[in-house]
Amino acid sequence: MNENKENTPRIRFHGFTDAWEQRELGEVIDNQYNGQTPSRANSSFWNGDINWLSSGELNRGVVSKTIEKITENGRKNANLKIVPKGTFVMAITGLEAAGTRGNCAKLGIDTTLNQSCMALYPNEKLLNSSFLFQWYRKVGEEYGLQYTQGTKQQSYNAELIKKLPIILPSVSEQKLIADFFDTLDHLITLHQRKLNNVKNLKAGLLQKMFPKNGEDFPEIRFPGFTDAWEQRKVSEITIHHNSGVYIKKENYGEGTNIIGVGNMYDSDIIDGKIYRLAPVKDDKFILNENDLIYGESSLVPEGIARVMCVDENGSGTAFAWHTRRFKIDNEVANSHFITLLLNYNKSVRQYLMNVSTQTALTGITTEGFFGAMIMFPNIIEQKRISNFFKQLDNLITLHQHKLEHLQEQKKALLQQMFI
Repeated sequence: MNENKENTPRIRFHGFTDAWEQRELGEVIDNQYNGQTPSRANSSFWNGDINWLSSGELNRGVVSKTIEKITENGRKNANLKIVPKGTFVMAITGLEAAGTRGNCAKLGIDTTLNQSCMALYPNEKLLNSSFLFQWYRKVGEEYGLQYTQGTKQQSYNAELIKKLPIILPSVSEQKLIADFFDTLDHLITLHQRKLNNVKNLKAGLLQKMFPKNGEDFPEIRFPGFTDAWEQRKVSEITIHHNSGVYIKKENYGEGTNIIGVGNMYDSDIIDGKIYRLAPVKDDKFILNENDLIYGESSLVPEGIARVMCVDENGSGTAFAWHTRRFKIDNEVANSHFITLLLNYNKSVRQYLMNVSTQTALTGITTEGFFGAMIMFPNIIEQKRISNFFKQLDNLITLHQHKLEHLQEQKKALLQQMFI
């Protein structure tokens, strides 16, 4: 076995023992190509059937479509080449921005490029294109800081790219590594698709399982339920409400778990997740199971009056200033069902946005919030709907955890299988 540990990765496929070789990228690529933008002033150059890729579309994955397309006249006008499927493409301008630095893609389509994209054509005897793609995903952000040039805008040019250092094994080992990560990427894509499908299913059913504005019945219903839904104001089912506790910034650190308005955008349920800690002495600021809270202010109008309900694990959490707790009559209304209704029913959301005030922050008065008119069925049907969406949320969480686990595995393997 080769003793040069510095140039060997921690994890290798069986049978490979030689040290990896230090090269410059220019030594192992045959050619580079970046495109142009056809004249926007000539409409005959655009909306054709030829793909045209911009750097903003480089997704660090496989590009399967482009936002814009050009015509053959547009391609000729800009003297553009068709870059074939399977080619590695990297962003070469705007690299001072974290969101662009390190951006790259492997083409899943034949396409032309704009001037901010650079295609690299490896010498196939020395460098595998898929290995190049996986390697650059690992080093791209670091290299974007270290090797680019410019003052206001950081960028690569052809000569800078040629000088980028790369450490390579044999082409046969490169191919095994690339195939392994391509398979892992495919698995991640499948889990992302499953997650998106369940999220889309939930979004669609939230619109179909609640009556549309002016109607008394939802489009989709569980068997056995036929009665019209009842209309009331939120105030009519509310027993009590009070605003949250004010905590000075310097007092956060230890104590009771506290949810603030900024924590209310990503979930419908307070389930024991730790937000921030601070001492809270008054029980009137402590949440109990089945309580609800809403945000009295928001940075964006769409987030105003976002509602969360408290489950068993969330009991004991405190609620901060700019949030308001309200207790409802659980004999006629299910807390989780009311949360879904207030968060996702389009007519209710539109009302809440209409009665809010917009200055530096979007705010809503108690009169505005509790004046919201809602429609709901009997408590049994409410619980069925609530349980159904909780099951969907559990499925979403399961897919999310699987996806995150695969992404973390890949991140760790990139560090251990590359140098």
